[in-house]
This record gives sequence, structure tokens and C-alpha cells, in this order.
Amino acid sequence: MIIGLTGTMASGKDAVADILKKKGFICLSLSDEVREEAKNRQIELTRENLQILGNEMRKEFGNSVLAQKILMKITEPQKNYIINGIRNPAEIAELKNWPGFYLMAVDAPQDLRFQRLMTRNRPSDPKIFYQFMKADNKDQGIGEEESGQQVIECIKLADVSIFNDFSLERLTDKVNFMVQQIQNKDAVLRDNRTVAERG
Repeated sequence: MIIGLTGTMASGKDAVADILKKKGFICLSLSDEVREEAKNRQIELTRENLQILGNEMRKEFGNSVLAQKILMKITEPQKNYIINGIRNPAEIAELKNWPGFYLMAVDAPQDLRFQRLMTRNRPSDPKIFYQFMKADNKDQGIGEEESGQQVIECIKLADVSIFNDFSLERLTDKVNFMVQQIQNKDAVLRDNRTVAERG
């Protein structure tokens, strides 16, 4: 099974990924693919630079390029994976070609997301609210080209969604419940495929 994670900035995607890792999922990140390319090009790792580079990569190699790169890293398909940082619908379309892919979306109120951003204090994160709003709008796809980030459109495609305005304990309970739902659905689909193959 592969669970893809999409969602707004600082909504709790990494927290969801951490919860899933504790359940044995292997974590992969589209953002890490962009960071790796930035290091190769000796580009400073700011959020704005990474957003621009990700857009350039999609424009140059196709909107699904990051998903294609990440799928090459799935070397043990029998295991469970998380793919974090999905920001373009073409990435979802590419990942849906893989059997057992499900998309989970995470969102939270903007003011709460900014507070979380300040708490985690990553070097690449914006430090003032105006910069955060500018990066957040770009991330969501406001005024962006098709090759840009389109998080709002990705959220619309989700199989399950979490509005994360509660504690880590409640988030853990919610994620565990949703994973169980996905596993049940996945089991039914596998059974149906087996029946169809036996025909």
C-alpha cells in the first residue's frame, strides 16, 4: 500500500508521516527530490527557491517528474510506503497508476499553521506572516501555472481528508482510524481482483 500525503503548509503532513512511520511505513518525500536537485545545482535551500525549482523541473521534464523519480525508489513493493509533499495533480495521476495508492489530504486554519511554522523553525521557512501568506498562496496554486504547485486541486482529489486543528493525540487516533478504513477498502479491492482473475 502507498499513502500519498498532500496538504497546506504546516498543516501537519510531517506529523501524519511520523505516525505512519511508527506503523512500519517507509517514508519518501517529493520535497526531498527537489532539495537534492537544489544541492546539485548549488541553490540555497529557501522555501521560495525550492518552490521555483520544483516548478522549473515540472516545466522542463513534465508535471509528473517528481512522482516518477520517487516511484523509482520503491524497491520493495510488498511493503507500505508514505509519499509526502504531493503538490501537483499530475503527480497524483502518476502515482494512481501504482496498485494500492491512496491520497490523504491534511489542512488546518491559516493562523494555526503559521504558529506551527514558527514553532518548527526550519531554516527554509518564512519568518513573518506576510512572507508566509505569499508562500502559502503560491503553494496552494493561487496565480500559478499548470506546472506550478496546485495543493488546493490536489486536496480535492483526496480519498480521505483530515482537518488538523486538534492535539497530536487526536491526530494519531484520526490517522489510525483512516488507515484502517483504507486497509479495509484495499482488502476488498484485492479480493475482487482475485475473483475476477479466477473468473
